[in-house]
Amino acid sequence: MGFLKKITGLEIYSQKQRWKIYLLMFAALIILASLYYTDIMVRKIARDERQRVELWADAIRKRETLLRDSDRLFSEIRREEEKRVDLLVDVYERLEYEDDRDALTFYINILQSNTTIPLVLTDEEGEVLSVANLDGQFAEYDTFTGKLADYFSTYPPLSFPINGDHRYVYYEDSNVFTELRIVLDDLIDTFISDLVVNSANVPVIVVDRAGSELIAHGNIQGVDFDDEEEVQSLIRSMAGKNRYLEISLPNYGPSYVYYTSSLLLTQLRYYPLAQFLAIGIFLFVAYMLFSMARNAEQNQVWVGMSKETAHQLGTPLSSLIAWMELLKMKGVDEETINEISKDIKRLEDITERFSKIGSSPQLLTLDIRTSVDEVVEYMRLRTPRKVSIKVAAPRTPVEVPHNPNLFGWVVENIIKNAIDAMHGSGNIYISIEDFEDHVLVDISDDGRGIPASKQKAVFHPGYTSKKSGWGLGLSLSKRIIEEYHGGKLYVKDSALNSGTTFRMSLKK
Repeated sequence: MGFLKKITGLEIYSQKQRWKIYLLMFAALIILASLYYTDIMVRKIARDERQRVELWADAIRKRETLLRDSDRLFSEIRREEEKRVDLLVDVYERLEYEDDRDALTFYINILQSNTTIPLVLTDEEGEVLSVANLDGQFAEYDTFTGKLADYFSTYPPLSFPINGDHRYVYYEDSNVFTELRIVLDDLIDTFISDLVVNSANVPVIVVDRAGSELIAHGNIQGVDFDDEEEVQSLIRSMAGKNRYLEISLPNYGPSYVYYTSSLLLTQLRYYPLAQFLAIGIFLFVAYMLFSMARNAEQNQVWVGMSKETAHQLGTPLSSLIAWMELLKMKGVDEETINEISKDIKRLEDITERFSKIGSSPQLLTLDIRTSVDEVVEYMRLRTPRKVSIKVAAPRTPVEVPHNPNLFGWVVENIIKNAIDAMHGSGNIYISIEDFEDHVLVDISDDGRGIPASKQKAVFHPGYTSKKSGWGLGLSLSKRIIEEYHGGKLYVKDSALNSGTTFRMSLKK
């Protein structure tokens, strides 16, 4: 069997820890790789969206140029009409003083050639003297009042003197120009509608150059656009999301386009987090179920091994009892018989302990001092002489529900660990403190101590610092105190080369 290497409990525990670290590093590597790949995809989609928005903005600029040219054409038409109105006023003025018949005919022809610009000629009192190019609805007006005055309220009247009085010419845009203006306004409205509809499917707003007035918006949800405060908050929030685009709009001039990432891109940004959260929850639940199944399997192994050990001890124990009786009959000295009887009693206690693993032990309300003293008395005769065990307990009974046999096993395990930690030389102190609702039992030594990072690990199955140990004593002790007695067992304090204190807390 020399080729077989015995693996100690510490090695098993270390291997288990290493595998956990490896698995954690592997999982972290997968997460980082997924995040890196997702980040690449997000950046690519963001660049594509930016390019689509820029292409869309370029098309908008070209259409805006066409509209601007149309608006410039309409402005030119308006100026020409204003010149014609000035000419008509000049004709009215000249008719009063001109004597040349040919000139009069020429001026009258000018007046008659106006078939598009609506005109009204009034005197100083507002009496209508002449009209041109008006609908029939204004034929009944003799004075410049009511709807007639409202219709000609866009431009201020032009005046000229006649015979010491003044005449006033009121005018409006020609019917042709008005119709063209309506067409242009429709084009502008259509242009702005296209501005937000064809916005590359991303949330977009168009604001004026000052960044205070919202001109248009698209793919924006959850905002009340009648609420000025919400609108201003929307403009501020979108202004810093991406680099803006500058365009020029008819009737508005230079304007800015603000946009944010599309819903798809936003979801893609947070999808890995949601995915990892779901996977994490699944792995956590799976780990918990696996741990429960593993613990249940371990419990079954513990119970089976313990009961089999108790069964195997039963036969030699019976033989030892018979041999002891035979020794008594042969007259062996009484001191030897008493020590053998103690060891046989000890074996009976151990057999009973193993037989009770896996079953609910019977807890008796007894004086815990007695249970501690029995273990200490037995251990004093079987420990090195350089080891001192001292007990400090109240003078009155300290009654606590416990199983003396199992509780004594825990005290014995801790004392044995203390002896090993002191290398067979030192002091062990056991103190019992009685409180109203619980009892504290502290077992201290002045051994090498336990590092802070290992003070919880010492209770894990398989953890041990001994070369030949299997790391089961403290794990079993913790199970006995916490699961069977409903108490607590933990390292109260420990320092390197200054000793360790284990504390047991039992409910009264």
